[in-house]
Amino acid sequence: MRYLLLHSPSWDPAPVRAALAADQVEARAFSAEQPLDAVDQPTALILDAEQRSRLSAPRLDALAQAGVAIVALGRPGEDYLPADIPADLLSAFVPAPAGPRQLLLAIRTAFRVSASKRDAARARAESAARMTEITELSEIGIRLTTEKNYNTLLDLILSQARRITQSDAGSLYVVEPDEQGAKRLRFKLSQNESRPDIPFVEFTIPIDHSSLAGYAATEGEPLVIDDVYMLPPDVAYAFNRSFDTRYGYRTKSMLVIPMQNHHGDVIGVVQLINRKRDPSVVLADPAEADRQIVSYSPHTVKIVKALAGQAAVSIENSQLYESIERLFEGFVRAAVTAIEQRDPTTSGHSERVASMSVSLAQTVDRARDGSYALVRFSPEQVRELRYASLLHDFGKVGVREQVLVKANKLYPADLSLIEQRHAFIMRSAQWRYQKERADFLEAHGLAGYPEFLRELDARFDEAAARLERFLQVVRDSNRPTVLAEGNFEALQEFSERKYETLDGEASPYLSPVEVRFLSIRKGSLDERERLEIESHVTHTYGFLRKIPWTRELSQIPNIAHGHHEKLNGAGYPRGVAAPEIPVQTRIMTIADIFDALTARDRPYKRALPATRALDIMTDEVKAGMLDPDLFRLFVAGKTFEQES
Repeated sequence: MRYLLLHSPSWDPAPVRAALAADQVEARAFSAEQPLDAVDQPTALILDAEQRSRLSAPRLDALAQAGVAIVALGRPGEDYLPADIPADLLSAFVPAPAGPRQLLLAIRTAFRVSASKRDAARARAESAARMTEITELSEIGIRLTTEKNYNTLLDLILSQARRITQSDAGSLYVVEPDEQGAKRLRFKLSQNESRPDIPFVEFTIPIDHSSLAGYAATEGEPLVIDDVYMLPPDVAYAFNRSFDTRYGYRTKSMLVIPMQNHHGDVIGVVQLINRKRDPSVVLADPAEADRQIVSYSPHTVKIVKALAGQAAVSIENSQLYESIERLFEGFVRAAVTAIEQRDPTTSGHSERVASMSVSLAQTVDRARDGSYALVRFSPEQVRELRYASLLHDFGKVGVREQVLVKANKLYPADLSLIEQRHAFIMRSAQWRYQKERADFLEAHGLAGYPEFLRELDARFDEAAARLERFLQVVRDSNRPTVLAEGNFEALQEFSERKYETLDGEASPYLSPVEVRFLSIRKGSLDERERLEIESHVTHTYGFLRKIPWTRELSQIPNIAHGHHEKLNGAGYPRGVAAPEIPVQTRIMTIADIFDALTARDRPYKRALPATRALDIMTDEVKAGMLDPDLFRLFVAGKTFEQES
């Protein structure tokens, strides 16, 4: 080991030089003003009387902190430790006159002290470095476990592995099954700091010994290669130089680490390329690459293996999360299909409402004025709104199908009964016509018959016309309307007109129940049926509440629950007003109403053009039912045109 002895230019090291030479000691003059280079060997500083007076306590402290052991020489007559130097900064004090033996003993003690300081400093530095690495790995682990987006997770794994190893480039492979179920490696990601312009193309390779990544995945052990151009001739794997040739890059050192889960299964492979001395340097040419690229150390391998283990678990969790997402998406699709199969005429309604709701939420995100200028929806909130919109009508599975698909005010069987009644009354009128004619002929013969027949025909034509008008009024009244319309006076007239049944009893053309249904002033449902249809919202809420939603989707039941509420409290099922209606629900309400008005013709309503639908919705805005700012964004953003 080499030692360094620093001393004042005025101090003569001759008395101890010969004894120290055998210990490979370099003696060097040192002044108080001279900066001290980094101490990379045990160093002792001899402070004689002259230099003691010129070195301040902070300067002495800096020297001691740098690993220098200080030996103070006493002044003549100074037998004890000097008061002008803190005792904890000295390794020895030699009173004057200092003999060679005393000096030699003090200097060798100082060398041991300096060596001990250097070892302690090195240990502290290594401990700090390890602590930093542990902290970094913990922080990376937290980021990996909280990242749910699969592609973002892969990018994070590779970028962090490159950062902690100072790698210029890297790539990442994941294990996937092929069409026959056999496993293979898919090249999923590539990063190159020196050549970020290089295009990326996914491909697959077999898991075998032919490639570096395949070998690491097969063996489950890391590959550490100093120079991939100098592979031993007896290895099974090979390096393909075509990438370097095509893009003018020099791949040299490489670390290939399999990512294994806690069962030891390989989930993927991280391939790190060209560890650099200076991570900020760009490898612009082969000469720069030769100067900068170094090998991956054993310690680096350990760090990356630890990261790879975390990465494998995170990838598995992400894949599981995605599979759950796909499973849930499939469930939602199945639920929507179940709704639409009960009423095929509404096919596509839930999808259109979801699409318009998401589009309007994105329009709100872009708004820079109005009451929603500061409102922003996270991706999770948009997804929450989409699912709530897709499932908002699921409660219709609890509504009787005949009510759900009721096309007219009367059920088909009820209309058929009235038509049969009309036919019976008509046949009765015809029978009476023939009977009266026969009775006249039997009683009077042909005398006066022409006049009688003209009168009889007139009365019969009047009755037939009345019966046809009766059937036409029923059919016209049976058709539902979007707004209140109807021939209600005529219905009342026919409810009071009687006909004779087969039993000879007088019965009204229209029963009170039939009149009540035909007198429905808007739509096709009476009050009881309307309440049954409206109950679908409560059924939806009850169903959605039973699902154990994640925290990000926990508001789906509440969002869907209020899609028929109005800001003025005139909606259903709870009749709540604006403060209790979330903005996501207000968005869905606008989309739901527009689609209900403009959707293709249904048995119970005609499709309205978009302009007419917007006019109706404008009236609802003016009445305080719909959110005016959201409706303005809905129209200005032409969300309705995207779905019309």
